[in-house]
Amino acid sequence: MTALDLSSPVAVVGTGTMGQGIAQVALVAGHRVRLYDAVPGRALEAAETIGARLDRLVEKDRLTAADRDAARARLLPAAELADLADCSLVVEAVLERLDAKQELFGKLEDIVGEDCLLATNTSSLSVTAIGGALRNPGRFVGLHFFNPAPLLPLVEVVSGFATDVTSATRAYEMARAWGKTPVACADTPGFIVNRIARPFYAEAFAVYEAQGADPATIDAVLRESGGFRMGAFELTDLIGQDVNESVTHSVWQSFFQDVRFTPSLAQRRLVESGRLGRKSGHGWYDYGDEAESAEPHTAEKQQRPAYVVAEGDLGPASELLALIREAGIQVREEEEDHGTRLVLPGGGQLALADGQTSVEFRDVVYFDLALDYRRATRIALSASQDTSPQTLAEATGLFQALGKDVSVIGDVPGMIVARTVARIVDLAHDAVAKGVATEEDIDTAMRLGVNYPLGPFEWSRRLGRNWAYALLDDLHLRDPSGRYAPSLALYRHAYATDKREGSTS
Repeated sequence: MTALDLSSPVAVVGTGTMGQGIAQVALVAGHRVRLYDAVPGRALEAAETIGARLDRLVEKDRLTAADRDAARARLLPAAELADLADCSLVVEAVLERLDAKQELFGKLEDIVGEDCLLATNTSSLSVTAIGGALRNPGRFVGLHFFNPAPLLPLVEVVSGFATDVTSATRAYEMARAWGKTPVACADTPGFIVNRIARPFYAEAFAVYEAQGADPATIDAVLRESGGFRMGAFELTDLIGQDVNESVTHSVWQSFFQDVRFTPSLAQRRLVESGRLGRKSGHGWYDYGDEAESAEPHTAEKQQRPAYVVAEGDLGPASELLALIREAGIQVREEEEDHGTRLVLPGGGQLALADGQTSVEFRDVVYFDLALDYRRATRIALSASQDTSPQTLAEATGLFQALGKDVSVIGDVPGMIVARTVARIVDLAHDAVAKGVATEEDIDTAMRLGVNYPLGPFEWSRRLGRNWAYALLDDLHLRDPSGRYAPSLALYRHAYATDKREGSTS
């Protein structure tokens, strides 16, 4: 089954931001597009707005004037739903209410031909439930575009419980023909991106609620150490706190209030106070004209240690040993079967975040995971009230000698980047095990949909087979609520023998 022929008209119902964006994508791909909105005059206004956007593409040399004129000629506002009768595809982008969508598709089913593909752009409702009211739900599919649709390449092609394979394939090939990168997924709460991205926000908020660090510091660590394009607080301010919390709440409820998806009380209070982010002028941060920029906590300059003793290879942080030597600091190596730490001159230890807390040990400072320790510009350290000032100073001076800013946070198990990545990896493995999507499609979705520096499985392979499971297992011992309990899928992955290496490493 191939994509829709360009001679086939496409309809978009709902002319808000997403509807306009989807219509523009179809137009530029070469289709005739019918725009319909239940509010009189809205379709005509949307057509004019799309035309203005096409003009800007011409100005930026992304579209020729001839192609712009041809696209405008193919765009037709529709006064009635009946005007969509000859369309081969109808994409709905109306209000996120199940009853409204079901009513719309019930009407469309009586208007369009039997071979017309019906699609919803819902981001939070069940594709199965929307299509369940149709006589022929087999031709119903989810086409989840990301905003702004003309710019973002990802489209989640969602198969409801009753969606025919041929319908899903048509939708997938159509999205690809439109220049998008489609990923196939089953109908599950949040689909791929909104399901697996929850820990990125949740763990940042959890560290804040535990008074481990302030928003500016957490954001800086996620960006400068984790490699994420934006931190969780600044990103939710951009999205809108009400919108982000609504998605989180929807996923949580849809999973029968699974503790892994529990919403943040701090974010709830933010929404209740009307601090919705950039659009309201205040969210986690103040965007007023007189507001000062929030700065992350950065430790004062400390003296570099003369040497460190390496017990083991530091696991995922092994590249630090080369960086330490390049900085002119002596590395004395001791062979340890299970050693993954550095011993500082004062006798204190420096270890990679592993889900344990500093207070459990005599004198330990933890450091956070980094996407790339050579390129990272900031490293977070975690210490308890019992950690000696000398050990913390030596650990700080060590990373400063490597050219890193240092942020000291509270004694938070798993710290910031490490716990976030571990939970993302866990949800990704769980999703594959439950038939939501393939590893490849999940990695693609997370890189393109939310701009993650690596897909969850790319990260998992880089960090090692057992890394995420071990960290979450330790976290679960310290927080037995179930939030950090590793999934059965991650457990199986951690202990399965790697046939290529012949080991369980």
